[in-house]
Amino acid sequence: MDLSSIIQSNNMFYEGKGKRLYKTSNDSEILAEFKDDLTAFNAQKKSSEDGKGVLNCQISTQIFKLLESCNIKTHFIESIHDKYMLCKRVDIIPIEVVVRNVATGSLSKRLGIKESLVIKDTPLGKSLVEFYYKDDSLNDPIITDSHCLLMNIASSKEIEVLKDLALRVNEVLKEYFDKANLKLIDFKLEFGRDSNNDILLADEISPDSCRLWDKETNEKMDKDIFRQNLGNVTTAYKEVLSRLSNIS
Repeated sequence: MDLSSIIQSNNMFYEGKGKRLYKTSNDSEILAEFKDDLTAFNAQKKSSEDGKGVLNCQISTQIFKLLESCNIKTHFIESIHDKYMLCKRVDIIPIEVVVRNVATGSLSKRLGIKESLVIKDTPLGKSLVEFYYKDDSLNDPIITDSHCLLMNIASSKEIEVLKDLALRVNEVLKEYFDKANLKLIDFKLEFGRDSNNDILLADEISPDSCRLWDKETNEKMDKDIFRQNLGNVTTAYKEVLSRLSNIS
């Protein structure tokens, strides 16, 4: 694949906070470029760190390969060069699916739930799955199953598929990160429909979209470092990649 011709021939059709997407010669495939940009609080806080895009692409590549080996279908095809990923083209479902294992962040603030409460230790008995409507102009509001049906975002069957897939991904990743001496606190997933209307895991799974804490020290190893002005994210992301590479 000629990266330069794709990137320089005005094939970009979408640019988000963390990635640029390009058309390819195959209508069923796209090329995703992982950016070095950092955003937080719905892009109210912005910065950039050299090498962040490469690290997120490499971490996402490892995780997508792991999930595929566990029969969880994703849009991943292959990584191309340092920060480019070839993906199956999907129509993104405008729902951010958030899985929470430990109470922190917006959940604690919104509901007054004690910080660091392990959700499986509550009467729920299992990890919490929440839906947020993907719309920056509305600040990605939390939504219910009924809202999804009202707005015709997803069918009842698709809603159950999203929840089931999210919990399956969670079980795989908790074990995976545990081997890397990391705790998976919570994370965000996005899904899309392919040309056969099958639902595939899409976007990325990286420290930009996960909260990861060191198992022994609770040191934050994710984008909260940027949100909370705790230091350099690429240093933490390099450590995450190193730990995952040692168990892959």
